[in-house]
Amino acid sequence: MLVTFGACSFGAISILVEVATRAGEPLLGVLTWRYVLAAGVLLLFLLRSGKRPDGRGFRIMMTAGLMQALIAVVSLSALRYISAATLAFLFYTYPAMVAVLARVRHSEPLTPPRLVALALSLGGIFVMIGAPGGSMHPLGLVLALASAVMYAVYIPLLSTIQRELSPLATALYMATGAAIFLGVAGLYEGELVVRSGVAWSSILTLAVVCTAVAFLAFLNGLRVLGPVRTAIISTVEPFFTAVLGAWFLNQPMTISVVAGGALIAAAVVLLQLRPANGRTVGA
Repeated sequence: MLVTFGACSFGAISILVEVATRAGEPLLGVLTWRYVLAAGVLLLFLLRSGKRPDGRGFRIMMTAGLMQALIAVVSLSALRYISAATLAFLFYTYPAMVAVLARVRHSEPLTPPRLVALALSLGGIFVMIGAPGGSMHPLGLVLALASAVMYAVYIPLLSTIQRELSPLATALYMATGAAIFLGVAGLYEGELVVRSGVAWSSILTLAVVCTAVAFLAFLNGLRVLGPVRTAIISTVEPFFTAVLGAWFLNQPMTISVVAGGALIAAAVVLLQLRPANGRTVGA
């Protein structure tokens, strides 16, 4: 339940951002205030746990914060051109991209199951794109896939630089860094002012529910289930986004998007399944 709640909360991010931007508010302003408020909530959680911020998090704040800000801007900018469901499924190709990048770095081989998972992901993309002359905007496709590549690079980077800190402290520094970088960009562009009450409702939900609380719920579920079952359960995220998009934004769930998304979700499951010897199939 905790993992499902966290995954569905993450899946609601693109919906809430689009609600706020449809109200006429700038993307940089929405994202900046999301991370500012989320950092405040995470700081309260950290202090409540009896811990205090220290200087070890500066590297995470600058590195992970910058990456988090870039991924958020690139991925959510795609909403100008494609639906939230399409973005969610395209972004979910990142596990297959992680496998490819691991092969490029010569750290892990591309085993047959991983090749099948990669083929499923590429097949899912092809199904969603459709035949030449289809309706998907090419810039939206590029932005969504670019953000997935960035996230595939971001995951091992974050795993390396956060080894000395707790997940809660890491999340706090990451959110703080993202707020700083987005705030500077928003100030430069003059896009920090948010006036709409609808937008502020979305921002508060983004910060508290979809960032701070969802992250803690997800981590607690991960601690109980482990990474394999957590990753498989998390495939509910893009499907939940598709349902929310149809419900709140009147974005149709086309057969091509759902079918392509199912192929991508199948790739994620395949990458996480374990055979009888207990090793991950893709390992």
